[in-house]
Amino acid sequence: MITSSDIFTISSQKQFEKIALKMFRFQYENNKVYQEFCDFLKTDPQKVKSLQQIPFLPIQFFKSHEVVSNTNPIQETFTSSGTTGIITSKHLVTDVSLYNESYRKGFSEFYGNIEDYVVLALLPSYLERDGSSLIYMVKDLIAESNHTESGFYLHNHDELIAKLIALDEVGQNVILIGVTFALLDLIEKQQFQLQHTIIMETGGMKGKRKEMIREELHEQLCKGFGVSAIHSEYGMTELLSQAYSLGNGVFECPSWMQILVRDTEDALTYIQDGKTGGINVIDLANINSCSFIATQDLGKKNPNNSFEVLGRFDNSDIRGCNLMVL
Repeated sequence: MITSSDIFTISSQKQFEKIALKMFRFQYENNKVYQEFCDFLKTDPQKVKSLQQIPFLPIQFFKSHEVVSNTNPIQETFTSSGTTGIITSKHLVTDVSLYNESYRKGFSEFYGNIEDYVVLALLPSYLERDGSSLIYMVKDLIAESNHTESGFYLHNHDELIAKLIALDEVGQNVILIGVTFALLDLIEKQQFQLQHTIIMETGGMKGKRKEMIREELHEQLCKGFGVSAIHSEYGMTELLSQAYSLGNGVFECPSWMQILVRDTEDALTYIQDGKTGGINVIDLANINSCSFIATQDLGKKNPNNSFEVLGRFDNSDIRGCNLMVL
């Protein structure tokens, strides 16, 4: 049996690989959807001896199947955002304490004690629907910060502007977590010169604005907020862990999460560092669903295991994934 202690105390690559292989065998045996997928690929679990030999479940399965590795009651159902008529992903979570521990330890690994910050959230498109794992996380971080000034903002931009200026003037460390389009809306209304505030964008225009390349976006946000770097969070409905970028779009994973980059033409082949391909995520916190997920994000991995997200597959590019869908 794999425990949370096994996962959140990983301290070496050898230990990560050992637990990942143990996780693969556990999920093969206990996750019907994942087992059928592995069998479809004619994978012999006894012959899987490395991370590269583990099959990665295409993320689309979370839209069409119940991806669970036990029969325990569902504690939380996290859903992806989507426009009317679009089928959304569902992540059925049977032990939400794993998510709590993952994002708390992950935040601490990159930013230190949450109580050192006022946490402000500008997440309108997420806040206006049910089932967002991001809202669940940020709501808890706000509570954990133990600051009466922490909180969510929806369309009350004037109030948020006044709060940011007032907190910065007294030297209070602040993290503003915002969806991309809302951050751009804010700096169109007010230009800042913030000295003690981290701006963390969660990505996504949500159809509100035209998409922008990261360099252009971060340049605008840096100028508008008066900061030297824009931080980012890489997470998704189907994961229970997040990677963070402290600037320049370079993400690092917590010790229980890693990525591999697959060939866009052959989803079962991996490419060398520095080359662009599809992002596969190993999230060992996903004990009770699937820890091995082939995303629809394009990216490249650096030699030090950091990575960059360069975009998403369009419909013509995902044939490598589609070949693997049952």
